[in-house]
Amino acid sequence: MLKKYFGTTIQALRILALWEGVSFLLILFFTMPLKYMAGIPEPNLVVGMAHGFLFIGYITIVILARSEYRMSLGQTFWSLLASIVPFGTFVADSKIFKPIQQQVQKG
Repeated sequence: MLKKYFGTTIQALRILALWEGVSFLLILFFTMPLKYMAGIPEPNLVVGMAHGFLFIGYITIVILARSEYRMSLGQTFWSLLASIVPFGTFVADSKIFKPIQQQVQKG
């Protein structure tokens, strides 16, 4: 099913990493301040739910990519850790996922 929409697992992972990172930053810097400083909780509910789905998808795809692309234990660890650190998924994309995709494209 992933290949139908994204082409390869690594492409799906790179897209999910981007959106998971964006949703995390939206929560930290936009919806949480709205909730706690302005008393407007609604945006946090919507973005929080989207982030939850993206987070679960990201973790799932990292695990699938580990077996499909034979990611090392270190690459897997840093990929998973990146999902809980602000800007982490962007770093993981550039340092781990992009090189894997380039390697796959070479053959």
